[in-house]
This record gives sequence, C-alpha cells and structure tokens, in this order.
Amino acid sequence: MKNDYNSEQIQILEGLEAVRKRPGMYIGTTNKNGLHHLVWEIIDNSVDEALAGYCNEITIIITDKNEIIVKDNGRGIPIDIHPKTNKTTLETIFTVLHAGGKFDESTYKISGGLHGVGASVVNALSDYVKAYVMRDGKIYKQYFSEGGTKSTSLELVGNTDVNGTIICFKPDNSIFKDTVVFDFDIIKNKIRQLAFLNKGLKLNLYDQKNEKEVSFIFSDGIKDYVKEINNGKEKINNKIFYVSKTVNEVEVEVAVQYNENYDDNLFSFCNNIFTSEGGSHEDGFKNAMLKAIHLYVDNLKQNNANKFIWDDVKEGIVAVVSIRHKDPLYEGQTKAKLSNNDAKESVFNVVLETFEDYLLKNPEDAKNILEKVSLSQKARKAAQKAREDTKRKSALSSFSLPGKLADCESKNVEESELYLVEGDSAGGSAKLGRNRKNQAILALKGKVLNVEKVKQNRVFENVEIQSIIAAVGTDVKKDLDLKKLRYGKVIIMTDADVDGAHIKVLLLTFFYRYMKDLILNGNVYIAQPPLYKVWNTKNTNYAYSDSELENLKKSTYEGTKYNIQRYKGLGEMDPIQLWETTMDPKRRTMLKVTADDAFLANEVFSNLMGDNVEERKKFIIENAKFVKNIDI
Repeated sequence: MKNDYNSEQIQILEGLEAVRKRPGMYIGTTNKNGLHHLVWEIIDNSVDEALAGYCNEITIIITDKNEIIVKDNGRGIPIDIHPKTNKTTLETIFTVLHAGGKFDESTYKISGGLHGVGASVVNALSDYVKAYVMRDGKIYKQYFSEGGTKSTSLELVGNTDVNGTIICFKPDNSIFKDTVVFDFDIIKNKIRQLAFLNKGLKLNLYDQKNEKEVSFIFSDGIKDYVKEINNGKEKINNKIFYVSKTVNEVEVEVAVQYNENYDDNLFSFCNNIFTSEGGSHEDGFKNAMLKAIHLYVDNLKQNNANKFIWDDVKEGIVAVVSIRHKDPLYEGQTKAKLSNNDAKESVFNVVLETFEDYLLKNPEDAKNILEKVSLSQKARKAAQKAREDTKRKSALSSFSLPGKLADCESKNVEESELYLVEGDSAGGSAKLGRNRKNQAILALKGKVLNVEKVKQNRVFENVEIQSIIAAVGTDVKKDLDLKKLRYGKVIIMTDADVDGAHIKVLLLTFFYRYMKDLILNGNVYIAQPPLYKVWNTKNTNYAYSDSELENLKKSTYEGTKYNIQRYKGLGEMDPIQLWETTMDPKRRTMLKVTADDAFLANEVFSNLMGDNVEERKKFIIENAKFVKNIDI
C-alpha cells in the first residue's frame, strides 16, 4: 500500500476557513438549532452591553428576505485601527477568531460569551453580514460577504445623535442545508428568558414576512418570572423571597416562591446562560435552603428527629438562581453545568443569611413553607416504602419483569426496542406483528397516571408505571442508571386520535419528570402510525399526513376508483399492516424525543399537565389552528 501521509496531506485552515470546514465545533449542529445559534451569538453581544450598563433596548427583526437584524443602543463597536491586526476593530471582531472585548475585564467585567468567537463565526457561516455602527456622532458601515472572505472598507455614511450597533446577516444555505428559515417562536422564547434575567432591559422582536411582533420588559426581572410560573396556582408563601447581592465579586440574584403542586421548578443561570445540569451555584442554593430551614426549626425548638433532605424542600418550589461571574468554568463544551467553587460559596452565603432572615420576619409564610416541607417528607417516606414494596414483590415473584411484557430474544441493548402500546387490542397486534428477535411489547391499559398532579407515593403505587419502570430497567430520578437500560429505543406507540395524543403526553410527562436522562440520552421515541390506508385493485398505500394523502391521490390514484380508510386506532390494523407501516425499521417513521431547550420543556409540561388553567387555555387557543383530524 502506498504511504501518501506527508506534508501535503496536512491542511492549514486560516481565518474563518476552519469554521466553514467544521461548523459543528462552533455552533453544535447545522440544523435548526445551529441556525438559531447564530442569532444568539449576535444578541449575546448586545446583552453584554446591557450587562455592562450601556444598553437598555435590543430589537431583533426577521426580514422578509429571511435575514436577521439585531439593533442595540449600546456604545457601538469600536471602529479605530486595531494595533495587532492593522484592521478596523469592527473588521477584526468579524474576521478574526477569538477577537473581542470579552477577554479584557475593563471592557466587559461580565460576559455571557466564553470564547469570543461569536461575531466571526456568524460571518463565516453567512452569505453576507452588514454592520452599522453609531458612535461619536457618526454612522459607519462595513459589509462582509462569501463567508467573511471579502469585505468592503469602513465607510462614514452620516451623522447621528445616538450610539449603538446594527448587525444584519443572512445564513449560508450551503452550510444550513436543512433550513435557513428562522422560527419566530424560538426567538421569542429566548428573548423572553433574557428579559426576565435582565430587569429593565427591553427586547423587541418583529417578523416582517408574517407580520408578527412582541416586546418584553420586566421591571422585577426574575421575580416576574416566578410570578408568571405561579400564575393560577395556590401559593404557599405570598411574599416572594428575593435577594440580589454581590459576594466575592460574584453577583447573586435569587427568587423563590412555593405553590401547592408537587413538582419542582428550579432554573439556574450563569451570565444569562441556562445551566440545564445545574452545578456549583445550584448546589450552593440547595444547601443554603436546607440549612436555613433547619436553623428555623431549631429556633422554634421543634423536635424534628428526622432531618429534612433536599427532596423534601424542593416539592412545590419555584426558584430562579442567576449569577454573574467574571470567569465562569463549565464541565464539558455545552455550558450545561457550572463548576466554580467560589460560585457555590457565594450563593450559599447570600441565600443562607437572607432566607433565614426572611423566615423570621415573615412568620405566616414561614409556617406554611414548613408545613409544606413536612408533608413532603412524609410523602417521600411513603413513596420510598411503596417502591421498596414493589421491588420486594418483584424479587419474590418468579419473574422480575411485568407479566404483560412480551420480551424480545436479544439482550443487546443497541438493537433492542421496547414498544409501549396503548390498549390490549393494539398490544395483541403488535406482539403478533413484531420482530421477536429485538422488539419487545408492553401493552398499557387505559390512560397512564398524570404524574404532574399527584404525590410520588401515588406514582410508585400505580401498576402501569411500575410495569414501565421494571421493563426499562434503569430505575428513576436520582437512582436512574443508564448502564442498566434494557432497550436502546423506548418507543411510545398510541392511536392517531385525541385519546392517543393524550396518552402520549402523559407518558412523555412521566419520562421527563422521572426518567429525564433517557430523553437527554436520545432513547425515547414516538412511533408514527399512518392516518390513512388508500387502495384499489392494483395498489395499496398508506398516508401519514393529509398532505401525503393528497399527493397519493394525484400521483397514484388520479383518474381511478379507490378506497380510503381513516385509522383511528392501532387495533384497526392487523399484525402485518402494523409491522409494515409502523414497526418495520426499513419503512417506519419515528420521532426522537429531545429536550434541547430544557428550560422551555419544563415550563410546557408544568403548564399543560399541572393546575395552571389559564396557561393551558392560552396554549390551546394559540395552537388550535394547527390541529387537524379531531375526533368528535
């Protein structure tokens, strides 16, 4: 074999070539998530101006040409010649990786960005970028094109009495092959979150093509967010606990209010970045809350032989922990988990001192919180007993797996699949139609328990949920161990009607609240059974949507007689049909369940499956236009 490995095979990628060659290294993916990541990079630069105290309004526009325009009233990007590049500072920021003011503490003491690559990456992955800078009474413009490889000279184009920056960019469709269409709702949810985290900062969003607009500004910041989550819920403490204080150069802001529900809503952020996996700042908060409650109990001279744990304290809590740190450290590349020890200490000290004081000064609220925590402790012990009883029964039975499980032959997790099937009839068809080698079937009877609205002991006493836990094999919550997973794919398969959709949401709620790691690990899927069967003497086809049905009518059955059957239930298909349409890996369609935005997912599950009637009504009204095939 010829050895061609020499200097000619070593590529040196200069400037922004590296970004275009490996975009995933800089924005994660080149699908819809990566596309919107470009927007976040530019918005973050404007928010950093707000964090520094120089900007109080940011406007985002989705143009009818599918460009993004971000405008702020900050100081305006510097336009003088940079000493190291001999280019304008504006051009340097947009064409040189790791160039920016975020490494200089005198420019940005606090910054959401970590690597200083935002503007240059956006330039590298765009058809063009147009930059306008207003500062020192002048307006300047500079254009970049072809992935940042070409640029015009900086040009003075007018006078102004305001400061700020306007950035316009259009993504490169040769990079973003899935889509280059920006989603109004995705951007709306992001800027709403930013508005909560930056009190007094106004964020506007306009969609020129669809003529939609929205603005957010919250004078009470994260307190307003806690109020919104608890809207329509019965509150335990009427006065929201709130503190904003800087300790050891770490800015700590916390808001807490309890409600009568059983779920917990704890969101933590560092420099406006949602830390979905928590970290040191979240640990500091939990430890401080726990200790403050114990100190309060000791002060009351109450006999609490069994100490509370965090699981007792968190039930019904709505809390936002937001810190600002000049040098944040994260575990991994996703910024999902903070690891700074000083953040833990600062949050702990701030919350312990102020929450203990809050309890002492608000005796009625303190009494209600303590009663809530005590009831949660009793429920936890009852749930623990229910789980132990379930495990003991399983151990004593001849088989530890549920009797309704038709297991597969393979023990190879990678190829094994578990179908959670609605109803005995569909379960029977699935068992007969499956590939016994690697497909297991667990038939579920009736609607699964709504875990969002009941105590944990009720969850673990439920027979259907016991069966799911036993079949999946990983256990739940903090005891969940992915190494014990028995199937690489856990597939929810329900009828294509309203009841089926409801069962699907109930199951997803259970997985999100009790087996979230399965979703994050990409193990949970939703089967897509066909909506229609179309046939005549010559052809038989299946359609999975109304548009697909219309295409079939035109492409295959135009000018001929044909029959259409609308499937309402899986049980209407015989085993062969179910295999061909929904279970055969070569022909089936499945949706992988993801939680890319865990912050939003948590909110959706709370609103849809909890007690917030107003939010649920609002969601239904806003999304009713997308619903088809409602069975009456």
